[in-house]
Amino acid sequence: MKIVAITACHTGIAHCYMAADRLIHAAQSLSIQIKVETQGAMGIENKLSKREFDSADHILLVAEIFISESERYEGKNPISLSMQDVINNATDLLKKLK
Repeated sequence: MKIVAITACHTGIAHCYMAADRLIHAAQSLSIQIKVETQGAMGIENKLSKREFDSADHILLVAEIFISESERYEGKNPISLSMQDVINNATDLLKKLK
């Protein structure tokens, strides 16, 4: 399974990076391929391409703010998750997608 995700939070200092880290570690433990883009204080990091969105089995949006460049996944059916749920339960959330 291939997942792409975007994390974005209000201040862009901690939560978006914590959520990204939790998703990456949970995916590794479940043998899921994942790439996570963060939209934080440093701008867009680890930017996902339209091709990556197109080839993903699931697109996860973990955002408390507007996501920049959302046209890259236009027409897709992204799954919106809360920041707190991902930080606290990333493994369980990813298991539900399998």
